[in-house]
Amino acid sequence: MRMTAPETVTFAHSGFCPGCGHGLAVRLIAEVAQEMELSEKLITVVDVACGSLNINSWRFDTIMAAHGRPIPTAIGIKKVRKDNPVLAYLGDGAAYAIGMAEMMHAGIRNDNIITIVINNSLFGMTGGQCAPTSLPGQITTSTPHGKDPDKWGTPFKIEDAFSGLDIAYLARGSLADAKGITVSRKYIKKAFEKHMNGDGFCLVELLSPCPTNLNMTPVKCARRINEEMMKYFPLGEFKEQGGHVS
Repeated sequence: MRMTAPETVTFAHSGFCPGCGHGLAVRLIAEVAQEMELSEKLITVVDVACGSLNINSWRFDTIMAAHGRPIPTAIGIKKVRKDNPVLAYLGDGAAYAIGMAEMMHAGIRNDNIITIVINNSLFGMTGGQCAPTSLPGQITTSTPHGKDPDKWGTPFKIEDAFSGLDIAYLARGSLADAKGITVSRKYIKKAFEKHMNGDGFCLVELLSPCPTNLNMTPVKCARRINEEMMKYFPLGEFKEQGGHVS
């Protein structure tokens, strides 16, 4: 069986670092949108960080939001473009630190948008600083001696934060290997389906390698996801609710 690349991805120089997971996420989203015949209507909102490089790859209508603000921007677009599928794409630093308030209130309101969060356990574009998702002992540019949980806190887990919220869908996948990528695609498709059904807020977090800021080879960085990150960030589906949102 010959694999065919999605027509909505331009395979030019993207700017993503070698071994980065963003390129995989870009392709998965494009594949799902094309499969569901949504490519012509999909509107995506990217963060100014690493995710902004998607603009050079996607052939969707795409808007770049301020750092940490793709989610409220996507909500605004959905309010005026009710018939268009709308997706916010951002990293863990943007979603869980800079844009934490906006993300939480989107969940509280159960706003009908798709959110894809790339969790590489640090701030990528700004220089590899400690993020809410950084692991205990992790060396970053802002924790050169390792992250101290007593000082910086334990890794933020979205399933705990959203445990009491009646959102449409919440899942976590991995971009570390073929199995994880295949399952992640299924999660992304389910988020699209629930979004198109008007069920409400859908968030899929993807564990992603960042060889550049972790100072690792791509292979070692992918192995780190399976051996270290998954101890703190289990994979799976955490919430799946109905309830139409107007």
